[in-house]
Amino acid sequence: MKLLSKHLYIVSTPIGNLDDITFRALETLKYSDIILCEDTRRSIKLLSHYKIKKKLISYHKFNERKQLSNIIEYFKEGKILSLISDAGTPLLSDPGRLLVNQCIENNIQVVPIPGVSSITSALSVSGFKDQFLFYGFLPKNENELVKVLNSLSNNTYTLVFFINSKKINFYLKNFKKFFSGRKILIAKEITKIHEAFIRESVDNLKLFKNSLKGELTIVISDLNIKVIKFDEEKIVNKIKKYLKKYTLKDTVSLILETEKINKKKVYDLCLKIKNEKTL
Repeated sequence: MKLLSKHLYIVSTPIGNLDDITFRALETLKYSDIILCEDTRRSIKLLSHYKIKKKLISYHKFNERKQLSNIIEYFKEGKILSLISDAGTPLLSDPGRLLVNQCIENNIQVVPIPGVSSITSALSVSGFKDQFLFYGFLPKNENELVKVLNSLSNNTYTLVFFINSKKINFYLKNFKKFFSGRKILIAKEITKIHEAFIRESVDNLKLFKNSLKGELTIVISDLNIKVIKFDEEKIVNKIKKYLKKYTLKDTVSLILETEKINKKKVYDLCLKIKNEKTL
């Protein structure tokens, strides 16, 4: 295999099982002069496994802008560079965008070396429609999260997210508010020994008593749009009546017991009426 100078090779690496790497990816890494790594300590385990010894340079979200000029100089010297992330396909919720754009501006060819991605791996076993939107990591702040989920709640495509497993219950509580009526797949430790896929409806999925490990890939099913006619005036009157006695949460539950309408629609209507009362 012949690699070319003034080319940046974007190399996909395993997301867990070290056998999940292509021959072309291994050949690319073997013949690269420099390998840019998100975390050299993690990357060296993979490279050592395949007996690849190359110059490694740390390239992550905290130093990527600072490293740009140095990396461009390596290209000018005729060096062959590859970029890998800690796991999976680089640039998908991983650093590299600044470098790719810099290479494009400097007429340096950017070459993808395809391979594993937790996004497509989880989606392939979900059973959901393959028209999907990948968001990446969801916000950690609840106010920001609510804004994002609210904007996505009426999106009809399958949705894919990354989340930190330690905050799984925090996200699930919000999923229940905005994705009622949809199904969920939680992909845990894909390709590893303790790989697991948790499948349930968003409404029925219970919060976890024990903490999970690592990063999770979450797939929310597509939105099945069914136009359901309902008497809004009747619903509004019910809400006003219930809000005099019950909390917002209990009011939503009571309405859903008798009315076959979207949970988010009920929640938004209840919230609107409650806010009007407090003005």
